[in-house]
Amino acid sequence: MKLSTKGRYAVMAMADLGTNTIGSPISLADIAERQEISLSYLEQLFGKMRRAGLVKSVRGPGGGYLLAREHEAIRISDIISAVDEPIAATRCTTGSAIGCKSDKGRCLTHDLWQSLSHQIFLYLNSVTLEDVCEGRVPGSRPDLFPTDDPETVAAE
Repeated sequence: MKLSTKGRYAVMAMADLGTNTIGSPISLADIAERQEISLSYLEQLFGKMRRAGLVKSVRGPGGGYLLAREHEAIRISDIISAVDEPIAATRCTTGSAIGCKSDKGRCLTHDLWQSLSHQIFLYLNSVTLEDVCEGRVPGSRPDLFPTDDPETVAAE
């Protein structure tokens, strides 16, 4: 499974917004410059995220975007879903009784990939925008997320 630029850029832009907002709106041009993302692409993504209630726009001089909720209340899965990014490792349409094979059946590994998709969703649903902005993403900083692995514990 590969997450497209739509999902990755939406998360990058929201992390930028969550990190740089100090009560005043942030312009998409500033986000585009800092994150090296096309401004027109960001406009499309932020339109979707605004409709999903993740951001709010402020018009006029000094306008831009603000988070619509506190960043600890925004899950990464919310962002990815808002921009219509599927979280799926199967070729089949999620929830469809019809499989991906030419005879409409499911492939032998369907349940494996379906389970992987579910685990990816659970992980993205467990990580908040605050976690990303504060560098507390599970697995990224072993000192913040100790392991119960006996070899790691023995090495300490």
